[in-house]
Amino acid sequence: MVSERVGQYIEKKGISYYAFENSLGASRGSISKAVKEGKSIGSNVLENIMGIYKDLNPSWLLTGQGEMFISGNEVSANREIQTFRLKTDSSLESQQIPLYDIEAMAGLVPLFQHSESQEPIDHISIPHLPKCDGAVYVTGDSMYPLLKSGDIVLYKEIHDIRNEIFWGEMYLLSIDMSGEEYITVKYIQKSEIPGSVRLVSQNQHHQDKDVELGKIKALALVKASIRINAMH
Repeated sequence: MVSERVGQYIEKKGISYYAFENSLGASRGSISKAVKEGKSIGSNVLENIMGIYKDLNPSWLLTGQGEMFISGNEVSANREIQTFRLKTDSSLESQQIPLYDIEAMAGLVPLFQHSESQEPIDHISIPHLPKCDGAVYVTGDSMYPLLKSGDIVLYKEIHDIRNEIFWGEMYLLSIDMSGEEYITVKYIQKSEIPGSVRLVSQNQHHQDKDVELGKIKALALVKASIRINAMH
């Protein structure tokens, strides 16, 4: 069954269902439920999977014939990469950037506090980028069309939140909302309210919001984004 082979592929890749669903823009739990219950997966989702995961052999996925993986020289992923540099940034010739599953880490705060001991789901290697500490999948549409759900953002952690904000730049934030962690990507601008910052979305349908600086529990400067485009 196709759904069973999708599960085998996810297991072999060593990624979580959450990250896999995120990368496809699929609803949370939709793929994991289909795999676990042996249900069919829609043709549009399968097409998306084959378009994004270029190392997956379509013949194996659909029929079970052949090998699971296409050999490396046959793979050509179509990736759209944007960088968001400060004027002071210097590029690295190469670096291995760990890709983390925020849900598995239970949020940004524990990820940033214990990043050295956390196990990434993958590593990203893109030459000539500024120094990055890690990467995560984006959820939500607050920065659409610049970023969309399922894109990957590469970030540099900010350790002194009160003194190291570059106004007008894009940040990955963890905000305490009545005891719940709210993770988002926003521009940070100066606020007219003392002790607060203004969070601004790229999406015009999202209103600006002033947030107390003390409620920001984790902060990282977005250095680049990756969007994987399906080939048709």
